[in-house]
Parts: sequence; structure tokens; C-alpha cells
Amino acid sequence: MSSSHAQHWDPAQYAEHARFVPDLGMPVLELLAPKPGERILDLGCGDGALTLKLAKLGCTVVGVDSSPEMVAAAKSLGLTAQVMNGHTLPFIDEFDAVFSNAALHWMKNPEQVITCVWNALKPGGRFVGEFGGYGNVAAIVTAIEFALSSRGVVIAHPWFFPRPEEYRGCLEVRGFVVESIALMPRPTPLPGDLGGWLETFAQPYWSALPAPEKPGFISEIVKALRSVLCDAHGIWHADYVRLRFSATKPLTST
Repeated sequence: MSSSHAQHWDPAQYAEHARFVPDLGMPVLELLAPKPGERILDLGCGDGALTLKLAKLGCTVVGVDSSPEMVAAAKSLGLTAQVMNGHTLPFIDEFDAVFSNAALHWMKNPEQVITCVWNALKPGGRFVGEFGGYGNVAAIVTAIEFALSSRGVVIAHPWFFPRPEEYRGCLEVRGFVVESIALMPRPTPLPGDLGGWLETFAQPYWSALPAPEKPGFISEIVKALRSVLCDAHGIWHADYVRLRFSATKPLTST
């Protein structure tokens, strides 16, 4: 989870502003169809909310995340979790499945990540996940980049939001058989206003500014998007578009 300006994670802030992320991950768990006794890698486990659900289903789960703070939060739940970069996973033929929710868009070299997942899976293993796809938070990104450009600041896009055909190609080139892959527009209610979302997820952008400018920058974006993302009842929605997929490493593969 890195860019030219690093994203850092605060478990308490995440719990306050982003608890909807693991809550909305349940359909991906259902797609995974975990079985008791399976050994599963949770790639980008965060604070372990979904990792814990897998463990309670009787799976042996290893969570990995690039954030030491989030790994510590996962460990506090009694989970097995390690600080690891998704581009450099060391596992070989170890897991029945690799699961990932809302994390792969932070890993900007998909080919490298997919190779690591392939290596980690046993023959016949499953790779199931959901992450930001093409068009995800487009209105938010447009407003952020406009506000930065007005300050003479340009930041490289910190996320990887592919089209389905692009990610399918990455999976198939490595040898995966893709069972399903689709984009799903999913406007997502936020627990507060957009400011909390920006504080939690947009650090690669606002960290490029001098600290005193951050509050005004965030307020400017909230004001610009109120008519776009806030409904008549005062509920804010992030303009999410998710890419959900399921793929299998064949029993015989090269």
C-alpha cells in the first residue's frame, strides 16, 4: 500500500470511517465458499475483520498486510498475521485459497502480485477477491486532482482500477482459469461526511501539501462534491465501482 506519498493506516480511524469495507465483503466470502480445514491466505487483511470470519468457519488463515499497525490490530484478535508486501509474498504451494477484499487496488504491479498468488496456491487452489475497478471513486478523484492542480501540485494516481478485460488478461497470462469477473457499480453510504473518507483513504494526495493547508483542502473537496454525492437526507455516498472475480490454478499447470 504505497505511492509517491505513502498511505499510512490508523486502526481506530479505519474502524470509525471505514467499517463498511469489511461489512460489504461478505458476498466475496460467499464466492470463496471456504471449507473447514482449508488453509487460506487473506491478502491485505487490514485489521482482520474478515480474517476472523474465515477462522470462525474452521479455516486455518494467515493474514498479511503491508501496514504494521493493521497487522497488530489483527493479531489482537488472536489471528495469525504478518507484515508483508503483496508484490513479494514468499509462499510456495501452501494455500488452498487466496482471498482479498478491498486491497488489490493498492498494489500497482498486478502481474507481480498475481505471480506471487500463483506461487502461494496449491494446484487446484482458488484466487477470489474484490477491489476497486475502472471508474471507482471517479468523482472524488476528479475533485481531488482539480483542487491539487489549482495549487500547482500533481500527484501520481495512487490506485490500480482496471477494467475486467484487463485484469482477466493478467490472470490468464499467468495460467489462471477465470470463472467469473465483473464490474459492479456500488454507491456506498458513508458513516459521516466525505471528510472522514478523505482523511482515511486519500493520504497519498493530501500528504503532498503543507500540513496547515490540509483542512482547507479537504473542506474544499467536501463542498465541491456535496451536490454530487450527498443526498437529500444528508447521507453521503462514495461512488464506488468494484471488480469482483474468481479464478483457479489448474491441477496441472506450468
